[in-house]
Amino acid sequence: MSQNKKNIELDIVWFKRDLRILDNKSLEFVSKSGNQTLFVYIFEPSVIDSPDCDKRHIRFIHESIIDIQKRFKKFSIDIKCVNCEAIEFFEEISKTYKIKNVLSYQEIGNNLTYNRDKKIAQFFRTKNINWIQNKTNGIIRGLKSRKNWKKKWMDEMKSEIVVTDLDSINKQKVKIPSKIKLFNSKHEFDKNFQPGGESYAWMYIKSFQKSRHIGYTKNISRPYESRISCSRLSPYITYGNLSSKQVYQFFNKSSKNRDIRNFLSRLQWRCHFMQKFDDEPSMEFKNINRAYDSIRLNHDENLLKKWRDGSTGIPIIDACMRCLDKTGYLNFRMRAMIVSFAAFNLWQDWKYFSHHLAKKFLDYEPGIHYSQIQMQSAVTGINTVRIYNPVKNSTDLDPKGDFIKKWVSELESIPSEYIHEPWKMTKIEQKMYNFYLKEDYPYPIIDIETSRKKALEEIWKIRKSPKSKINATKILEKHVNK
Repeated sequence: MSQNKKNIELDIVWFKRDLRILDNKSLEFVSKSGNQTLFVYIFEPSVIDSPDCDKRHIRFIHESIIDIQKRFKKFSIDIKCVNCEAIEFFEEISKTYKIKNVLSYQEIGNNLTYNRDKKIAQFFRTKNINWIQNKTNGIIRGLKSRKNWKKKWMDEMKSEIVVTDLDSINKQKVKIPSKIKLFNSKHEFDKNFQPGGESYAWMYIKSFQKSRHIGYTKNISRPYESRISCSRLSPYITYGNLSSKQVYQFFNKSSKNRDIRNFLSRLQWRCHFMQKFDDEPSMEFKNINRAYDSIRLNHDENLLKKWRDGSTGIPIIDACMRCLDKTGYLNFRMRAMIVSFAAFNLWQDWKYFSHHLAKKFLDYEPGIHYSQIQMQSAVTGINTVRIYNPVKNSTDLDPKGDFIKKWVSELESIPSEYIHEPWKMTKIEQKMYNFYLKEDYPYPIIDIETSRKKALEEIWKIRKSPKSKINATKILEKHVNK
């Protein structure tokens, strides 16, 4: 270690879920500090190996970083990708440089990253390192009350978007210590998934504003049409290719449009659930309402495997699961329906399937994911109990079976009158279409109506209990906006 390096005051921009250049307060800070600056993304083995992470997430992140690299290159700046635990990185870099400031955005992550950040905060305090964490999407860490939360969120959305003069950033290169491994990604572009990066984010947001928003309200629940009519911005907001503020201000001029208004209401809804999770992170592992701990005690891995594989014998469920596996995307209604099916019809505890869905959703956002899974599993005690009938949803939202036929190839030749309930085909009809149940496609693994009635009885037993009602009152007091 050379003495002169140790005397250099170094700022570090630690990219996390803020993978963008525009509206990035970390970049704005270092453009004014004048300090030598290191830009870094840390690919942590513990995060990559966690049960809610998938290679589709890593690919999206890396594509986002490549996009930043292209923009940085014009200004003789670069971003380093390292492969180690975050605490190891900061410990090692602090041996070589005098770290003045670390800039990042607060991460509304899972328990793993939350505990990591607490450990790093402690390390920074011992080294007198100033850690500046900017708010993410208007979420207020350490919030004591939800009073006036909507107003505070709206004030944040209307605040000025930061535009950084990248030319003002100190161009002096920072060398990574040799003990720190660089990250090497060897992924191939997959056209079935949305690509990561700020550039693609702006392509999606502009195409939605120009034409794709037309029919948003009408098609939002339709599995086939929603792939075009929905904004498809969720992964770009999840990984910070766009901030919620940017999205809000980009569309607010069009707020008289009904489809745009409905879209913006969901943007606030999204942040509401992230705030809820940040206030109560234990919901990643525990029922929000502990009165429901006594149900769904029998775990059936065989049933869940068929659900995961898209082999339930219920066409719309199987189409959704296969589509999600291959593309990382489903609209909200279909997400709610597959959770409902697993939780009610299969009567499985959400804890046994939440990580699978987290891995499959390209836009996996812990703050939304666990809140929604618990809501759709009816273990909150405060939300309407909804058990989605897959056949009714199928006939109403995919009447011709276009979505089903695209993803369940076994049913391509089946006419629309049987596509939703192929088990009702007679043997003569099966022979007519050269399609045989059990051989070509399974019978349903569960009786939808019988399992639905049984689930409702069990849920309402708990819902009516004094313990559930007392807990529900406390949940409402803590998490409902005032």
